[in-house]
Amino acid sequence: MGRILAFTSDPQDWKDLLPDPGKQWKRGYSARTLAHCWEASDGFPPEVAKPFAMNNEHLLAELTPILAVPEFKVCLPGGVRASQNDIFVLARSVAGPVVVMVEGKVNESFGPTVDSWRKEASVGKKARLEYLSRTLGLESSLPALVRYQLLHRAVSAIIVGEQYRASAAVLVIHSFSPKSAGWKDYQVFTRLFSVDAQIGAIQRLGSAMRIPLFGVWVAGNTGFLEK
Repeated sequence: MGRILAFTSDPQDWKDLLPDPGKQWKRGYSARTLAHCWEASDGFPPEVAKPFAMNNEHLLAELTPILAVPEFKVCLPGGVRASQNDIFVLARSVAGPVVVMVEGKVNESFGPTVDSWRKEASVGKKARLEYLSRTLGLESSLPALVRYQLLHRAVSAIIVGEQYRASAAVLVIHSFSPKSAGWKDYQVFTRLFSVDAQIGAIQRLGSAMRIPLFGVWVAGNTGFLEK
């Protein structure tokens, strides 16, 4: 049974869940920073809670987190590796359950572009890319500079949202980078849905998905970089 949860008591408990703790669990890196930030919060961290509180979207009104699961894996068709999300949050709003997938960043990139990923893609990888495009309501001929990681993180939110019969799914980029590293990549991603990204704003990403998908880039508390 691969879905039995163990509750965390402090940030150190998150370390053992990482694919490569030796490389990823370092001061100033996203995994450790995110763990300290979320463990210190009663519910959503303040900077994450703020855009939800300020948005006018009925599907996300009065959003309250119920549970959060670090390093949550979501299986995708094609290939053998699951999409490992930094945090999965099951929340509720006035409209019903809401799935929130959180991707933490400091100076780490969003991985390869679609163009470089596609060059040496196996049959399975090509099938996965087609599945991601289809699930997001996009054409299969994606722009070359789109970052592949943003695609499968967004689709993870949709897949899990369907499993929980959620009224909406949300992709949160929780950035602790003082220079907003990766912001341009996020802008390229939102333009796939004809959306001009705004920091700290909940934005609807298209209308062709099976459940409504929203995105938000949040500037994290850089004080946690020193933890």
